[in-house]
Amino acid sequence: MGFENKVVWITGASSGIGKALALELSQQNALLIISARNEDALNEVKEACYHPESVKVLPLDLADYSNFRDKVDDAISWFGRIDILVNNGGVSQRAFAKDTVLEVDKSIMEINYMGTIALTKAVLPHFIEKQQGHFVTTTSMVGKIGTPLRSTYAASKHALHGFFDSLRAEVHNDNIDVTLVCPGYVTTNISMNALTGDGSEQQSMDKATANGIKPDRFAKIMARAIAKKKQEVYIAGAKEKLGVYVKRWIPRLYTYMIRKLSVT
Repeated sequence: MGFENKVVWITGASSGIGKALALELSQQNALLIISARNEDALNEVKEACYHPESVKVLPLDLADYSNFRDKVDDAISWFGRIDILVNNGGVSQRAFAKDTVLEVDKSIMEINYMGTIALTKAVLPHFIEKQQGHFVTTTSMVGKIGTPLRSTYAASKHALHGFFDSLRAEVHNDNIDVTLVCPGYVTTNISMNALTGDGSEQQSMDKATANGIKPDRFAKIMARAIAKKKQEVYIAGAKEKLGVYVKRWIPRLYTYMIRKLSVT
């Protein structure tokens, strides 16, 4: 499956992975709907696309999921359908569990988990009606392995794996595919915008993030995984991938390794 004339709706598209994916799919002649909270930034992404005339801007806040049915109606009205929903929006965390107030835990879960599944459920009837569709969700390597300073972020990403693995089984007979994309460190502003224990943004770049995969390279790999309808893909460095397999096969060693991780 290529992306020629495919209608792809991308959340979290104002920067980082979402922006890079929009640019990549525009180059492949997709019809795009791009969403995030910052409409001005979305318009800049639109103008940077190879075919801006084939890009629609739809502002959306994952924390406010009361109006997602209307958002879906708007999205469908532009191109007559949605073929692929890329759930890419979210927020990260940089704080120990003991230092994180409960309201921050709640906010992260509301955005990363509730907002994502709310939009998915709003799009699902459209996919079922046309007996075709593809849900793509950006989770994280910490959706497979929890690490220090990311307890609730990891929890929200683990929750997405549980939801979408279940959904995949439920919608198989409706010809609906589900792909889970697990990024490792990618050079984006995710650590800059990560929430600290009191809910303020960290406003600094992690060393590992700064040395991560470049967004344009990541987007090319992600696009190939979507095109192949892979169920789950890890786009990360060798050490991050190794952690998944060590946890699976040698859990005691994994526990030791994760304690020795740098907290930055």
